[in-house]
Amino acid sequence: MDSRNRDRGTIKWTSLMLPEHVEALQLLWKEDEQVEKAILDEQQLEEIDFALQRAKSDSLPIVLKYHNGYNYSCNKFKVLGLDPGTRNIRCLDIENQLNKSIPFAEIFSVEFI
Repeated sequence: MDSRNRDRGTIKWTSLMLPEHVEALQLLWKEDEQVEKAILDEQQLEEIDFALQRAKSDSLPIVLKYHNGYNYSCNKFKVLGLDPGTRNIRCLDIENQLNKSIPFAEIFSVEFI
């Protein structure tokens, strides 16, 4: 292979780009890696709801997998409350000790620890 024909892609051009253009390219690449939220059936939603209610009533820690807008996050939580009006779950992130509110529609799975 001839060394003249090897192309370094965008690395070659980034020194000539404005920082705003580099940021825009990085945003486009991030959007390309975006994972769409899965659609769950009624039985899966009921299982998630039951697991969340049990975790709250028995103070059980859970691993919650949820869609964060771009991809799926998986964290350990303790359920503090279920708000049927806003359809949010109030929970405590066990590792970071931060309160968080997660929409029920974004939850993909619940596992007990």
